[in-house]
Amino acid sequence: MRRWLVTFLLLSLIILLVSSPAVAQSYSFQLPKETVDAYWESDGTLTLDYTFNFTNNPSGHVIDFVDLGLPNSNYTESNITASVNGNSLTDISSSGFQGQGCCGVAIGLGQYSVAPGSSGTFKAHVSKITGVLYPDSQDSTKASAVFAPSYFGSAYVTGSTDMIVTYHLPPGVQPQEPNYHAAPDGFPSTPITAHDANGRIIYVWENKSANGYSAYTFGASFPGSYIPAGSIVQETPASTTNLLSGIAAFLSAAAIPIICIGGFVVFGVASFISNRNRKQAYLPPKISIEGHGIKRGLTAVEAAILLEQPLDKVMTMILFSVVKKNVAEVVTRDPLEIKINQPIPEDLQPYEKDFLTAFQMKDLERRKGLRDMVINLVKNVSEKMKGFSRSETLAYYTDITKRAWEQVEAANTPEVKSQKYEEVMEWTMLDKNYNGRTQEVFRNIPVFIPIWWGHYDPGFGRASAGGAPMPSGGSTSIPGANFAASVVAGVNNFSTKAVGNITDFTSSITSVTNPPPKPSSSSYGGTGGHSCACACACAGCACACAGGGR
Repeated sequence: MRRWLVTFLLLSLIILLVSSPAVAQSYSFQLPKETVDAYWESDGTLTLDYTFNFTNNPSGHVIDFVDLGLPNSNYTESNITASVNGNSLTDISSSGFQGQGCCGVAIGLGQYSVAPGSSGTFKAHVSKITGVLYPDSQDSTKASAVFAPSYFGSAYVTGSTDMIVTYHLPPGVQPQEPNYHAAPDGFPSTPITAHDANGRIIYVWENKSANGYSAYTFGASFPGSYIPAGSIVQETPASTTNLLSGIAAFLSAAAIPIICIGGFVVFGVASFISNRNRKQAYLPPKISIEGHGIKRGLTAVEAAILLEQPLDKVMTMILFSVVKKNVAEVVTRDPLEIKINQPIPEDLQPYEKDFLTAFQMKDLERRKGLRDMVINLVKNVSEKMKGFSRSETLAYYTDITKRAWEQVEAANTPEVKSQKYEEVMEWTMLDKNYNGRTQEVFRNIPVFIPIWWGHYDPGFGRASAGGAPMPSGGSTSIPGANFAASVVAGVNNFSTKAVGNITDFTSSITSVTNPPPKPSSSSYGGTGGHSCACACACAGCACACAGGGR
């Protein structure tokens, strides 16, 4: 009896210990390699191919399920297939998903589970995911594709991961059309660009020292013309209305909620202003790295880039330049068309040649040509500024602008004032208050326009011999107010006549020359569209969720 009792107690103790959480096995595995192929299809959907190379630690729980996070709920289980070591898996369930975030599937490995101390290659194919593309915030003609591969809980995956992420852009996209977004930490800032076996452009990012528990966000943008317009997710006015209604309802609540709402509103406005200002800052950050001394010898146009003047003003300055050099003349202002005189001189500035080349094109091609011209100009100025002090150089060219205006204002007669203005016209345009100052200086006095002015403004006609001669060769005088209005209108109208919305045009340039900083794991926004605050926490991101540790 006593022996039976001892045996019973020992068995009970063993059962208790085995079933105790303290000794129960936990998932513990390594992920030596992970490859993800994201196919952005011509119908606007996303196809994903995953390969996870698992090595189960000897002390780990058998890998019997894999939680695969997905960008959103716009998928069907019938479009998902999976395998382990080449063996097909059929246990695929959204209801069994235990990962973080909104969406995903649990895939049971069944008889092909990876035992402790063993390795296995898991593959998954997911097709027809919709609602994954958004308007590019830098270029309204492009679609933004942002994606973060599925990842696992940090308590369960150990070691480093050789991670390779490949973007396959839609069929037909040309090499010069797309752009990639800022890369996650640890990945190369410039991905490998090539073509896949089907001729599609691909971007490839690889980090041999990544890990399997971090959310790495990748992105690219491409022309929306390659996908159906309806496949790009648009914010609706109804959502804005609902938001305003919600705020109005909360205003009747207690003081603390009101303060909280006020804080969010202030934060949102501040973020909007900051983002808007950044979009207009087209110089790359590296130009702000201080060197020593002043960079002299920049042209007025290059100085305008350094001062980050509005691009419609910069392009008007270039137009003035080529007209003054008798290389081109404005035929009509609306629409803006210019006649290019042949042959084109070899000693033109590179940006002047690019400007003339762009104006030999039409409509969208012309805008693209002007965009490329500005991008090249920004890059050239950035290159010239290497080793020089940006702050000292800015002060130097600001002073040149100041002295240029002083020369014009100090002239005693309309003839001399007009002559001085022609000589330093490009430099006076660098003044932030150029419009108002031009009108003020020539208020109530005649202006003797330069002989080339008729080639810029057909409305004034070609210079005739009828006016009082200018020392520089001009001949016609007009009321100062008319002249000032023509100059100011030329700048203001350039955007609408040549590049459309100047804000969108500038944003399309900053996306290349000064892209936004890499998105953090706790912020919204991102290069050219939506990034993911965490696992699908933001509205409709194209991102995947954490795998939950198994």
